[in-house]
Amino acid sequence: MNVVVVESPAKAKTINKYLGSGYKVLASFGHVRDLPAKDGSVLPDQDFEMFWEVDSASQKRMKDIADAVKSSDRVFLATDPDREGEAISWHVLDLLKKKRVIGDKPVKRVVFNAITKKAVLDAMANPRDIDTPLVDAYLARRALDYLVGFNLSPVLWRKLPGARSAGRVQSVALRLVCDRETEIERFVAEEYWNISALLKTPRGDEFEAKLVSHDGKRMQRNSVTNGDQATSIKTLLEGAAFAVESVEAKPVKRNPGPPFTTSTLQQAASSKLGFSASRTMQVAQKLYEGIDIGGETVGLITYMRTDGVQMAPEAIDAARSAVAEQFGPRYVPEKPRIYSTKAKNAQEAHEAIRPTDFNRSPDKVRKFLDADQLRLYDLIWKRGIASQMASAEIERTTVEILADNNGAKAGLRAVGSVIRFDGFIAAYTDQREEGEPAEDGDDEDGRLPEINARESLAKQKINASQHFTEPPPRYSEASLIKKMEELGIGRPSTYAATLKTLSDREYIVTEKRKLIPHSKGRLVTAFLENFFTKYVEYDFTADLEEKLDKISAGELNWKDVLRDFWQDFFSQIEDTKELRVTNVLDALNEALAPLVFPKREDGSDPRICQVCGTGNLSLKLGKYGAFVGCSNYPECNYTRQLTSDGGAEADASGSNEPRALGKDPQTDEDITLRSGRFGPYVQRGDGKEAKRSSLPKGWSPADIDFEKALSLLSLPREVGAHPETGKMISAGLGRYGPFVLHDGTYANLESIEDVLSIGLNRAVTVLAEKQSKGPGGRGRAAAVALKELGEHPDGGAITVRDGRYGPYVNWGKVNATLPKGKDPQDVSVDEALVLIAERAAKDGGKTKKAPAKAAKTTKAKAAKDEAGTDAKPKKAAAKPKAKAAAKPKATKKSTT
Repeated sequence: MNVVVVESPAKAKTINKYLGSGYKVLASFGHVRDLPAKDGSVLPDQDFEMFWEVDSASQKRMKDIADAVKSSDRVFLATDPDREGEAISWHVLDLLKKKRVIGDKPVKRVVFNAITKKAVLDAMANPRDIDTPLVDAYLARRALDYLVGFNLSPVLWRKLPGARSAGRVQSVALRLVCDRETEIERFVAEEYWNISALLKTPRGDEFEAKLVSHDGKRMQRNSVTNGDQATSIKTLLEGAAFAVESVEAKPVKRNPGPPFTTSTLQQAASSKLGFSASRTMQVAQKLYEGIDIGGETVGLITYMRTDGVQMAPEAIDAARSAVAEQFGPRYVPEKPRIYSTKAKNAQEAHEAIRPTDFNRSPDKVRKFLDADQLRLYDLIWKRGIASQMASAEIERTTVEILADNNGAKAGLRAVGSVIRFDGFIAAYTDQREEGEPAEDGDDEDGRLPEINARESLAKQKINASQHFTEPPPRYSEASLIKKMEELGIGRPSTYAATLKTLSDREYIVTEKRKLIPHSKGRLVTAFLENFFTKYVEYDFTADLEEKLDKISAGELNWKDVLRDFWQDFFSQIEDTKELRVTNVLDALNEALAPLVFPKREDGSDPRICQVCGTGNLSLKLGKYGAFVGCSNYPECNYTRQLTSDGGAEADASGSNEPRALGKDPQTDEDITLRSGRFGPYVQRGDGKEAKRSSLPKGWSPADIDFEKALSLLSLPREVGAHPETGKMISAGLGRYGPFVLHDGTYANLESIEDVLSIGLNRAVTVLAEKQSKGPGGRGRAAAVALKELGEHPDGGAITVRDGRYGPYVNWGKVNATLPKGKDPQDVSVDEALVLIAERAAKDGGKTKKAPAKAAKTTKAKAAKDEAGTDAKPKKAAAKPKAKAAAKPKATKKSTT
């Protein structure tokens, strides 16, 4: 019997069918060990010795694999065909050697780029050894990410409270988003005018021509900068005679793009389907691992983590045959199209993302896929087949027109495009990201009527329209990934995880698919740019990525790269020990001055407190992050928070100062709208005894008026006496939202509007419903199944359900809560299996002690963000200590 180790249990079942009874295929469920999330896991002073930890779930899996290997003849390591997959094979083999179950058994590495019977059998027939340089590159990257995360993050915690973490790639990606926001803030709009003429041919057809020259000078888009100039040119054209100088029809060929890489797939799925990068990878993973089609599980696409753009020769032939069959012989180019990657050293799977069978069109598999799977497969199939189709043939017509008004002349131009042969466009057309310029050959000019040289044209109307230049657009996930790829920052396997980390850390927020830096992100970036400049420079990060690529190619020693990095980095960390928080605040006040201290309409000094008139405003750091406060505290308690995009929270009038709403009719005290460290709120009176109420969810400062403020300050309000007990029922707004209260029993309400309007009858009903559910509300119906995930490898259905404490994964009697922020609809089978295994291990481990304060290791997990960006999921371990180079204590867990 032969043992085959793969990563995914879904793949294990399929591959076992392909290989037959002589093989036993087992899943590692991703990485089987990782660097513990604590100091001392990488020791620079001991030649970068690394200590690995196997968690309880992985220990059980490794025991199953080891038991199978004991009675096996050979071992095949068939993890994914990328750097991470190579590393997992290396980890598995190392642990098997430590368990002394390998002996003299042959161990080989096999890689297949698609889960099809042919691809798997071909790979098994051509095994190889583990790629040592690729593993070295993984070790170097893992050590770098760890050393940055576990040394730089504690500096942030000490010097910049409220900051969560910093990382080698994460921080540079964040800087890109922050730099773009700074560009937008500093942008000054400039006026320009577009001038065009609506003209008619002698045959009665109308078309539009745009101004391109005036007084012998070429006119660019922004050449006409004011209304007077525009009026002068418009007057000239109003009285001019128009004649066609030339008509040129030029054939243009437009070639298809290559098949998808990881980054281009993420960009296209964002632009065309509205998918996030992480959603794209989740759906692609399922398409790669296999879909049940007519009783057989088949992988529909090749491996989805790659920076290669070429397809295998047999795939090219299959694509050309499919093109001829589905579109006709004319759509097949004379020679196969060959693409080359722009990456200096493509280190991931070398083949592009493509369908495993081009004859399996989207229409043929439609009934086997869910909506998102079908949409993504359709995109991949069309892009793949288009890459081997003929060029589109476009006729681009340019008409030059002369306007003559008694010797004063101007030139106009009309451009039209006509597709003479659609070629690859019949299958797939690119969609430009917002803000990108049009390409030559784009069919956006429309079609022109018949126009002949030297004929006169009749003027119908002259248009002069005012415009203003616009700032560069904020990054979307797609355009940020494209920019990172252009700069050489990160790699295909890291993009989605990097963006998720920035979002999870609340460094960026996404609004209408655009990435906006949160105040936390702006502060972290400003801090790093001032005190760790080198490590957030684009060129430095790209150069380090290039060195990692050279390690994977066997051109550099991985420990030499680590030594060069650590020497300078450690020195910079040491320099910050003498750094005081006041130094940090002074630097941030200057770096973020236009943002934190915006100019005032009255021209007064924006750093002088307008409440007391004498204090200086400055950034201050608190437990929950940065805010702006007065230097005269506590005599002056003026504060304002920073908004999600980094600026100071303003009220509806645009002011950051308290806004008077009126006087309380009972107390005659002023009621004001204010902004504090924890958000906008209303206040009655002044001083420590003043009554305050935060704005409820869904209420904007711009919508607050006197009546709404008064109603908030009146809470909690008495609804009426309960008819059975005679005790008062009250309604209010608490820590967990709107509620009604009676005799110690709380019942939740839907909204703040319910609190303000609920009557006695409704309140009694809500309380009765609450009590009928028993203690904690346990009387409700069974949890609702939100999503069916399929069968567990050991039998039984896996579902995602909505429970009392939120969504969870269910398998039999095992319930595993989803991580905070995880969308129930985004849960994959693999993720569910990992959660179930971890939950089962906790429930069944009678002698196993729970990790000390495991739920309180926020900082340890935060410091591991960047490490997690470049690795497959792994549980956090113990809480980090102060020194990164401290030797770890003895542990019973596996180390190397």
